Amino acid sequence: MNGHSKEFNFTGNDTATDVGQYVFDHWPQEWENDRVSSPNILRLIYQGRFIHGNVTLGALQLPAGKTTVMHLMPRETLPEPNSQGPRKTGKTEESNCCVVL
Repeated sequence: MNGHSKEFNFTGNDTATDVGQYVFDHWPQEWENDRVSSPNILRLIYQGRFIHGNVTLGALQLPAGKTTVMHLMPRETLPEPNSQGPRKTGKTEESNCCVVL
């Protein structure tokens, strides 16, 4: 991904899946070279943690009316929770930034 940012507005009732679907459906033109084939591979990251499917933004206790920065990256699978295995080296993955208001 390219590291660009874009502002999107969501409510506390929106889930990580909703966010991925919305961004996929409203893919910014400046991200066109990084378009993904499916919303199902878009992963939302907040404070260094992957936010899974039905977790609502409200469950994250985001400050209402404030800008919150999250990262969105294409990834087929999610890492295992608390995995202590060696980190993969080589190509670094970049993410797009999703600003949630």
